[in-house]
Amino acid sequence: MKKVVVIGPESTGKSTLSEQLASHYKTVWVPEFARDYLETLGRPYTQEDLLRIAEGQLQSEDDMAVKANGLLICDTDLQVVKVWSEAKYGDCDPRILALIASRQYDLYLLTYIDMDWVDDPLREHPHPDERAHFYAVYRDIVVNAGLPWADVRGSYAQRLQTAIGAVDKIL
Repeated sequence: MKKVVVIGPESTGKSTLSEQLASHYKTVWVPEFARDYLETLGRPYTQEDLLRIAEGQLQSEDDMAVKANGLLICDTDLQVVKVWSEAKYGDCDPRILALIASRQYDLYLLTYIDMDWVDDPLREHPHPDERAHFYAVYRDIVVNAGLPWADVRGSYAQRLQTAIGAVDKIL
């Protein structure tokens, strides 16, 4: 099973790209667990909620992996939870770090900030300087992962073509 993670700052087309890739490769994709979790939480989230989100994301990956055709597209991974935790709380729960270390992926697709910001009650960092900061953080993650990665930018069509080219190289 090859696993591809679409990673990047908020409002950079990760979900759209994940869905498009799954359609192109006739496989399934793993939506971001945090979105559904937070939409039904009924209160502001806490740092402890981030562990529940991390566990839920991995369970969703496991559930979808059995439906995949040898390629699983993941709209985010636990690195995003780590970045989120560090930005909001100044650190990350060691249990989340252990979960990160327990998973392997084959390719990261890093989405660039060249898309217009779409306001959403769950998004927290709309300012251009914040978006640039988080892009740099995610870029450091993918560079240091020691895995193949591709910088995905441009129009939706350009992003999809770049992503398909990168995925084809690992298949």
